Amino acid sequence: MIHRFFFAAWLVCLLAMNCAPTTQTAVTSVSAWVTSADQSQLLAEQTIPFHAHPEPDLPSIKIDTGQHYQPIEGFGFSLTGGSARLIHQLNTMERKKLLTELFSPDGLGVSYLRISIGASDLDPVVFSYDDLPPGTTDPELAYFSLARDTQDLIPVLREILEIRPDLKIMGSPWSPPAWMKTNGESKGGHLKLEFYPTYAQYFVRYLSDMETRGIHLDAITIQNEPEHGGNNPSMLMTAGEQTDFIKNDLGPAFRVAGLTTKIVIWDHNCDHPEYPLRILKDPDANSFVEGAAFHMYAGDATALGQVNTAFPDKSLYFTEQWTGANGQFGGDFQWHVKNILIGTMQNWSRVVLEWNLASDPAYEPHTPGGCTECKGALTIDGSRIIRNVSYYIIGQVARFVPPGSVRIHCEGINHLSYVAFRRPDREIALLVLNEDSMAVQFSVTDGNTFFTAELPAHAAGTFVW
Repeated sequence: MIHRFFFAAWLVCLLAMNCAPTTQTAVTSVSAWVTSADQSQLLAEQTIPFHAHPEPDLPSIKIDTGQHYQPIEGFGFSLTGGSARLIHQLNTMERKKLLTELFSPDGLGVSYLRISIGASDLDPVVFSYDDLPPGTTDPELAYFSLARDTQDLIPVLREILEIRPDLKIMGSPWSPPAWMKTNGESKGGHLKLEFYPTYAQYFVRYLSDMETRGIHLDAITIQNEPEHGGNNPSMLMTAGEQTDFIKNDLGPAFRVAGLTTKIVIWDHNCDHPEYPLRILKDPDANSFVEGAAFHMYAGDATALGQVNTAFPDKSLYFTEQWTGANGQFGGDFQWHVKNILIGTMQNWSRVVLEWNLASDPAYEPHTPGGCTECKGALTIDGSRIIRNVSYYIIGQVARFVPPGSVRIHCEGINHLSYVAFRRPDREIALLVLNEDSMAVQFSVTDGNTFFTAELPAHAAGTFVW
């Protein structure tokens, strides 16, 4: 009787609309963040009201939330050894403030990092985890050690993970130990066939030792830029060599060790999609491979689309694009937003990473023979921090398109570049670039809501509703 009484009272009250269940307040506006090539606006926040109907005289971007494409895993940078050193040299308070700004979901929102396995060319010195005197070898990896990474990289990563526990990390080697290579040097050469099994165990040991330090790598690539042997360090690796290494040594070694870290191939330019395609066409290698990674110092984003068309079950990653000492903010910002953010996402990339997170005013540290003009997203000059163009490129998406978002269909305006996403919170995020020399006005609809936006000349805007 008591239960019936309360149910009847609740029903009468509900019908009278006096005590209806609490519902979420309807969203009545769009939040927008705009960055312009002239830097007059840098992630400047705006609020745009919804309209009752679309503006009939304006070009319109139409979003179809029913058409889903690839999931998004994250956006970020490469935390090179040089970047880690510069950040680690900040005092505790400054470092915590900077890392919170970069990695907090409420800050810049960086959610994915790439690190080097051993030295990259943006480390102060060349090193591997098993360096030996010339003429000696260590097939049992008895001298393997992460000691150099414990100085700066690992401490900084651990601090980042305290701020962003869901951070994903990809590792990429620039070179194995020189004694494993045909030329016996850190620069160029190929992996000796006799050391294929040893190098597979080198990866296993690295991932296991990182795990014991609280750092899990979500993925590794086999070799950074395997067709470029002129960097220091570097190594050449043909598609056939990479295929054989994966199917005969690395894949089986991961399986025996019970590793869940994903194996990603290629990690080089968009001009040679035939390289990853050749590996994926080998069924034995294919079974161990999660997907392929790309850079864009040559070719264009359609290369990712070619791989997706041939192997739609494989994941695609965009893992590196630099900004240089001689670049201009406006030109770099527009090109990267159009080609690296929008272009690769429209061609199925799940991740977008810019290159170096931090450098000093002289574009150091770097190895002898390493990049002398690579500009960090940050310039760290003692305790002074300057935010450069890559900071704003990644900032245009990282916070607004969090991991777990899904790219959705949009179309309608030919003279703008754009890409749209459905976020985990069910809100929509739309990135639009205006490369014109005049401001452009346009309308946006997802079929249920409408708004009108204006982007300044040479500006990008991210709209969330």
